[in-house]
Amino acid sequence: MKLNLLSLALIFTGNLVLAQQNSDEALLEKAKEIHENVITIDTHADININNFTEERNYTMDLENQVTLPKMEAGGLDVAWFIVYTGQDELTDEGFKNAYGNAMSKFDAIHKLVEDFAPNKIGLATNSEEVRKLISEDKKVAMIGVENGYSIGKDIKNVEKFYNLGARYMSLAHQGHSQLSDSNTGEENDEWLHNGLSDIGKEVITEMNRLGMMIDVSHPSKEAIKQMFELSKAPLIASHSSARELCNHSRNLDDELLLLFKEHGGVVQTVAFSAYVNTQKTQAFNEASSKVYEKKAEEMSLEVLPRDSVRALSNEDRNAYYADFQKVRSAAAPEVELLKEEIEPVGVSDFVDHIDYMIDLIGIEHVGISSDFDGGGGIDGWQDASETLNITIELVKRGYTEAEIAKLWGENLLRVMDEVDAVAAELQKA
Repeated sequence: MKLNLLSLALIFTGNLVLAQQNSDEALLEKAKEIHENVITIDTHADININNFTEERNYTMDLENQVTLPKMEAGGLDVAWFIVYTGQDELTDEGFKNAYGNAMSKFDAIHKLVEDFAPNKIGLATNSEEVRKLISEDKKVAMIGVENGYSIGKDIKNVEKFYNLGARYMSLAHQGHSQLSDSNTGEENDEWLHNGLSDIGKEVITEMNRLGMMIDVSHPSKEAIKQMFELSKAPLIASHSSARELCNHSRNLDDELLLLFKEHGGVVQTVAFSAYVNTQKTQAFNEASSKVYEKKAEEMSLEVLPRDSVRALSNEDRNAYYADFQKVRSAAAPEVELLKEEIEPVGVSDFVDHIDYMIDLIGIEHVGISSDFDGGGGIDGWQDASETLNITIELVKRGYTEAEIAKLWGENLLRVMDEVDAVAAELQKA
């Protein structure tokens, strides 16, 4: 009798395991089908101009988080490549250097789509071009400008950047620019403009006229509120998460999130671990940093504190990120073992932010971004090749294909259309 009961228990357990496996396989197949059907857009991927040469470019499987092979492997259709400039002094020399840095990045992106891989990827400047390129089975590059510091004090540079393909721009980054206060002023309650400067306000008007989306992901709360008041078109946050879930000044509190609901626009939830869960990030980073430091020493390289990295020149910062990516790749097996002891920030934590914002402001105002190659990446979505994992988690949570399509790209494309429509009306006046 005991043997029979034991046999029955084993059969029951085996059936449960089999049922779970079948359920998991069905979920994966459903997620794959949805992922293939929808347009997947990542609104923030930084670039290093050293990865845009004949000898080394995105057609190759480089160490960095976004390449064409990684986009293909993960089913990522559209990457917004970022013309990023670090904040420096508000002087003529500083503006000149920032403008030069920006132009070098515009040039790099154009080389990718025009010279290195014109048959694999194209540059899109509106929703129609995005859909056309995808219908041609090509990947899509789009351009965002991170830190309006690079336009200097010449408003005409906004149109120059627009003509080069830029379709969104933030007015500040780490530190106050000539256009806007940064979120970083919150730490010591030190502000330069108490929001936007006069020229910053002019830039908002010019961006509306041209049809360039205004990105609020780095400016101060007061600056963002002023942007909502001034802009005739919807705004975006190209890479921000919910402050209620992670109390970081880079995230948006409920008051700001509700302005997106009131005025339209979209918040692209960011997979940057410190903006998803600070406590988990600190615990895992403390352990992994020791692994990276040891590996860097073996490779005759050095791991720098984040503040030190920010203080580097653009050229030196790019070189550092390239070296650090090599260290990360070499240390990956050892870091993987750490996860058995310390849970890192993962896909589930990230989608918690998506859930929260949807509950607060509605699914029409929420999207997805990575901040890859600029500090972004979470366990399960460490590079573009793992993009499917986000869709899998959304399917697990019961999101439909239509809802997932909105999150992955349709919301952002809708906002682009609305911004273009406002520009068309302004240009008629």
